[in-house]
Amino acid sequence: MKIVVDAMGGDFAPQNVVAGAVDAVKQYKVCVTLVGIKERIEEELKKYQFPKDLIEIVHAPEVVAMDDAATVVIRQKKQSSISIGMALLKKEGYDAFVSAGNTGACVAASTFILGMIKGVDRPGIGCIFPSLKKFTFVIDVGANTAAKPEHILQYAKMAKVYAQSVLNRPNPTIGLLNIGEEECKGTGLEQEAHKLLEEKEPCFVGNLEANEVFAGKTDCIVCDGYVGNITLKVAEGMMESVGKLLKREIMKNPIAILGAVLLKSSLSDAKKSVDYSEYGGAPLLGVDGLVLISHGRSSPKAIKNAIRAAKEQVEHNVLKKIKEEMATNG
Repeated sequence: MKIVVDAMGGDFAPQNVVAGAVDAVKQYKVCVTLVGIKERIEEELKKYQFPKDLIEIVHAPEVVAMDDAATVVIRQKKQSSISIGMALLKKEGYDAFVSAGNTGACVAASTFILGMIKGVDRPGIGCIFPSLKKFTFVIDVGANTAAKPEHILQYAKMAKVYAQSVLNRPNPTIGLLNIGEEECKGTGLEQEAHKLLEEKEPCFVGNLEANEVFAGKTDCIVCDGYVGNITLKVAEGMMESVGKLLKREIMKNPIAILGAVLLKSSLSDAKKSVDYSEYGGAPLLGVDGLVLISHGRSSPKAIKNAIRAAKEQVEHNVLKKIKEEMATNG
């Protein structure tokens, strides 16, 4: 198995990416191909001891900036780490691609270079949300902000496969994120999507409101990329703010500090469950290849876990199973 990693993607590349890749090859014994400016990657690799046969470098002289337009990777930077990395994924022997770089560019390059799975019109970014009942898989969180009802149905079918294969949910349930539980709620998109899901997806259980996202009421939640991205960003901001507020209030009271010490293990577990770096990367489903998109601020730990997540998707044959689902029930 060989995982292609965009060494130049992210706010702290290539330092964090290389460090995370080194940790991954040591812990998971997976082969990693680092794509980017060769000299800079080699300079970072000099800092570490690692199995030399598990890391290779593919030179890519151009870098896609985080503020570049999504289409720049296709039109102007064909020698970027994203473009070359995606092209490698089409070759035999390369199994998945991981990037913490420009999300729009990754989506555009994936769609253009890899193409779409038959039966899927637009890709969707999935994300694992912590909940009161293990995890909930939410799609789309940002790839498609102009979704149509049929796209939502396609996301539901792909989410079902992901939940079965990766999250070990044999009979996953699916909810539609909306402003009310009644099927008449929402815009025309949600109303039409509800009808399609009710008619064609047996796992569909109805609408969910935003305050139920973390309740674990369903295994999967589907929505358009605009709503999903706002939900994701609000969740990230809330988690960070709650953590800071809690720490600030604890530090005001000696008794609270003692309580925090006694609860250190439990607080650590709770923090871990909402830490994005634990999950590593969000799968881009619908394109004809395994692609994971990581947070731009990814730490070495997040990169390592993104590579682990990619490895798990390869082992579970997620791409093959999605193709089979769309061919049979798409």
